Amino acid sequence: MSGQSSRRTVLKGAALAGAAGLGVAACSTDSKLGHAQTPTPTAPVPLGAPDEVPVGGSKLYREQRLVVSCPAKGRYKAFSAQCTHAGCVLDKVEENEGNCPCHGSRFDVTTGEAIHGPATVPLPEVPIRVENGKLVAGPEAPRA
Repeated sequence: MSGQSSRRTVLKGAALAGAAGLGVAACSTDSKLGHAQTPTPTAPVPLGAPDEVPVGGSKLYREQRLVVSCPAKGRYKAFSAQCTHAGCVLDKVEENEGNCPCHGSRFDVTTGEAIHGPATVPLPEVPIRVENGKLVAGPEAPRA
């Protein structure tokens, strides 16, 4: 191998490493939400009226890092909206498919399953219920 080609190889490697670093930086700053160390709520999270989630559809609660689907009237399923690949928060849901803006992972938000990589691990399920006419996700509040 000549000195010229090994120098070129080193420069290409440095350029690729730099580009990869930019990708990581973009992922970590893409969302003002940042990455939560715990992707599921540790306390009850009020989400709003149940009828905001259409029957047969879903709704992304991006600020709360949650996605909720309604398979049948009065029944709800909730999942973390934090991608299991690198921790970015899903940015949109279309036809019950959640999109991660960082690396293109896609999830079935009715089951949590990863349907397009790089993510391979499903979104964690989150308990959800209706309390006083409002959807509430996460664990129940401790009784006093």
